[in-house]
Amino acid sequence: MSERVFLLSPASCAGKRCRTLLEPRAEFELARRVRREGAPLGEVFSFLSALYFRGKLTYAVRFAAPAAGVPGVLVITPDRGLVAPEIAITADDVRAFARVPIDAGEPRYAEPLRHAALELRARLSRDAELVLLGSIATPKYVDVLLGVFGDALRFPSDFVGRGDMSRGGLLLRAARAGVELDYRPLRSAARRGPRAAKLPSAKRGARRGPPG
Repeated sequence: MSERVFLLSPASCAGKRCRTLLEPRAEFELARRVRREGAPLGEVFSFLSALYFRGKLTYAVRFAAPAAGVPGVLVITPDRGLVAPEIAITADDVRAFARVPIDAGEPRYAEPLRHAALELRARLSRDAELVLLGSIATPKYVDVLLGVFGDALRFPSDFVGRGDMSRGGLLLRAARAGVELDYRPLRSAARRGPRAAKLPSAKRGARRGPPG
């Protein structure tokens, strides 16, 4: 198997769940940690995005195949490029993320991402694969990453025609089943397609987190 590193699109740092997390009087455990010492980026984004980011992170951790010394999972951030999901962030960091648009034409976003991608590319073998777990229908991630990784940049073909929640459910099921999805080169891919069929309903075995 060739080296495989997953690049995860970020969670939105706006909206109701973010306001719940940053509420100064919030007393649930994650909110307290974010206000004080910080909490892992992956945990914070999983709270903000719920099923979608949790699915991406669970799947990526399950199937990453990096070389020694290279991170197998990295998260795209609004202003810091690629960050490992275990890196702790605070409430101030989340607020800083919210101030920067995720837009390929925004230098505060695109330049750190391009710099981090170039550094990662230099650490990888020539046949390594970079798998983007995020939207390919817009240029906000694709334009920057394709410019660095070219044909090595891939995506799950089953993402086409699915919304965020459907993608999250698909990734969680694949991770739990231990069955990896099929990846296609992003450069030559059709980025839009007909709406995919809904996933079969599954029993919910886990309790929901704090309301938000």
